[in-house]
Amino acid sequence: MSGDRAAEDPTLALDALVDRALAEDLGDGDRTTEWTVPESVRGTAHIVARAAGVVAGCDAAGRVFERLDSTLELHWLVSDGSAVEPGDEVVRLEGSLRSILSGERAALNFLAQLSGVATLAAAYARAVEGTGCRVTDTRKTTAGWRALEKAAAAAAGVVNHRMGLYDMVLIKENHVRASGGIGAALQAAREGAVDEPIEIEIEVTNEAELDEALAGGAGRILLDNMTLDQLSRAVRRVRSTPPPWPVLEASGGVTLENVRQIAGTGVDLVSVGAITHSAPWLDLSLLVLE
Repeated sequence: MSGDRAAEDPTLALDALVDRALAEDLGDGDRTTEWTVPESVRGTAHIVARAAGVVAGCDAAGRVFERLDSTLELHWLVSDGSAVEPGDEVVRLEGSLRSILSGERAALNFLAQLSGVATLAAAYARAVEGTGCRVTDTRKTTAGWRALEKAAAAAAGVVNHRMGLYDMVLIKENHVRASGGIGAALQAAREGAVDEPIEIEIEVTNEAELDEALAGGAGRILLDNMTLDQLSRAVRRVRSTPPPWPVLEASGGVTLENVRQIAGTGVDLVSVGAITHSAPWLDLSLLVLE
């Protein structure tokens, strides 16, 4: 299963998602546009930013118009990861106004949602600058949109965590309970990774569990829902052992207000689910120019 998922053609996956979005919006026809805009009318429109942010989702938005009408001409003025200010032009479109207007909402949905992810991701990345720590996203994504949302986060300077359950092992509390303990879970995962070598991480919630993870030879440890003092003690505990040291990731209760403090404890990574599950959309508009 992991091989099949990892080998999925991203272009085909995006086309399928775009086609579903268009089918959902258009149904058997765009009544408003068909009845008010003559088929022969051609013109120019553009998408502009109404708020400051970071753009992402250009490929997805572009595919909406390409799938709807391959004769449309798109001229992108920015790319994923570009910062924009209010009034900045994002893309200019030329061709059938019927096609442009019929694709407007689906394209803006992709562009606004993914730009919102990128904007929030950029804010988190900026917040930890100079600490030596990096922010990472999580699997808390919109169903079917994971690759797009993670690409948006990466374009804004965030590290992608695992894509799914198939490309990394993350042993959490329930896995530990079901397998008989931290040591047993780590050993079982390492045995499984002999034939399929992927990174193994284990979650701990206190110092005793951290010691078990260290004794078990963990190469990456998730410090879950720890206070700043607990995180600092955990980092000191790990750094007191002979190197190489495991990668330390802090998770739980992270906000823009406290992420720099968390990064300052010395952890290597801070994972933030809000980047993909709570990002407000970037305000963008499509306007016909002529």
